[in-house]
Amino acid sequence: MAQKKSEEKNTVEKKDRWVLKNLIGAVAFVVILLILTSVGLRLVTRHGKTVTAPDFTSLSMQEAENLAAQSQVSVKVVDSVFVRRLPGGVVYRQQPKAGSTVKKGRSIFLTINSVVPRKVVMPNLYGYSITEARTELKNRGLNLGNMRYVRDIATNTVLGQYCEGKAVNAGDLVVSGSAIDLKVGVNKDDDATLVPRVIGMKYIPAVDALHGHYLNTGRVRFDEGVRTYADSVNAVVYRQEAEGEEKPLGSTVNLYLTLDPLKVPVQ
Repeated sequence: MAQKKSEEKNTVEKKDRWVLKNLIGAVAFVVILLILTSVGLRLVTRHGKTVTAPDFTSLSMQEAENLAAQSQVSVKVVDSVFVRRLPGGVVYRQQPKAGSTVKKGRSIFLTINSVVPRKVVMPNLYGYSITEARTELKNRGLNLGNMRYVRDIATNTVLGQYCEGKAVNAGDLVVSGSAIDLKVGVNKDDDATLVPRVIGMKYIPAVDALHGHYLNTGRVRFDEGVRTYADSVNAVVYRQEAEGEEKPLGSTVNLYLTLDPLKVPVQ
């Protein structure tokens, strides 16, 4: 009888050990599976392997390629414009923008300043809204210049287009990168906009921000550290006028720019 009880006890103990052994094995399998899945996802998505896109504007292609290699990204020229005051062959614009978070090895697409002036066909902007006109000009490699507002029933509708002070017709050839001034309608009941804060922005983004609020750039003053056009492109707004004020559409906003980061107020 005692022997039978001992055998039964041994059987139960063996069964318990078998259950525990299999339970431990199952847990270990799940843990290993989770680790392998995590590693696999990291390899596929490069999770955590991101870098900040550097600023390539105003650099030569050799300088841009060297900086790209140091920053673990690559560069690819996709377009060109012609800006008279900017040296030929340097980077004019990039996408994604400087400071964006990108994956290592990501291609940064560059627009360079052409050595030889390239001409593009002037689009017909009559009847376009300012927003549509800005997009169309950008697509053609042209820039929005000043907006001159006149009384009209349709606010922010283009009524005329000009280049270097002369009317320019749809189909005319103009130099890529030219500034196109627009005559725009404004209803007296809609003639107001708020001046945005552009402090901390570079010159071109600051101008774009003002245009987005139907405002023109007034006096632009660079401090003594800004000596070349490339410097002016990289300069940052450290002071502006009329921030947050309500102004008539087409009003001008004066900007003050510097290359000295210590002059730029902390936002």
